[in-house]
Amino acid sequence: MNLRQAVTNAAAQFAADSNLYGNAQRDAELLLLHILQLRRATLLAYPDRELSPDERAQYEGAIARRLLHEPIQYITGEQEFYGLALHVNPSVLIPRPETEHVVEAVLKLLPADKPQTIADIGTGSGAIAIALAAHLPLARITALDISIEALAVAETNARKHNVASRIRFVHSDLFVALNGEPATFDAIVSNPPYVAETDRRTLSREVRDYEPATALFAGETGLDVYRRLIPRARVALKAGGLLALEIGQGQRDAVQALLQGWEGVSFLNDLQRIPRVALARSPDSSATR
Repeated sequence: MNLRQAVTNAAAQFAADSNLYGNAQRDAELLLLHILQLRRATLLAYPDRELSPDERAQYEGAIARRLLHEPIQYITGEQEFYGLALHVNPSVLIPRPETEHVVEAVLKLLPADKPQTIADIGTGSGAIAIALAAHLPLARITALDISIEALAVAETNARKHNVASRIRFVHSDLFVALNGEPATFDAIVSNPPYVAETDRRTLSREVRDYEPATALFAGETGLDVYRRLIPRARVALKAGGLLALEIGQGQRDAVQALLQGWEGVSFLNDLQRIPRVALARSPDSSATR
């Protein structure tokens, strides 16, 4: 079997599944390129190259996993985020383009030529922390996660992108491991769990069956983590410090209510015009702490 035939056969299998149909050709190519460690240009230039028996077996194994709706990012072990190739596995949420809006917002509000202390709550793969470290060369970042396995992935990614020396990885439920130290950070960022338990059945199989539930769900309304995180962030931030949170669809009003008493509360839309990022500043008065 040559490369052209392999891709054609795989794409046909994916196209027969109504949930995989839309990306059948793309997925077939991506999996083959991953197995063979080739660039797409090489695939197009040498379509008649024959697969070895071992390559064919590996490709068929990857196809079988995809037909079970396993996310292609877990099969290939990689996802791009803010121009960075990140390792991912089932211990971490797959970084989404929507989360890049959080990074963009923080980079616009924090000066790159001044030292910054930043906390990334629920770092997962380290996507936000690493992207910020890559663009804020004077920043020192504390990346916290309740999952030891996720922290291992994040550390691997930080080393890959040469920012590990400026990121401290901490095993913690929100801020607990920091022992309540007040006025510590210039900025706190987070893409916390925010899916409502009542929405579990509406999620695609790729998400519901494979991505870590602890990184997705936050109680019946999806607000449980915000209710804990926001008041603790107010204590942990320096006066005037920045809070940047990713939020879910339909959560703007509820999150705004939780940010009562903060300054400069605002929301940014994603490309679908859905409020996706909540921004706020810790009150300047120490009396509010």
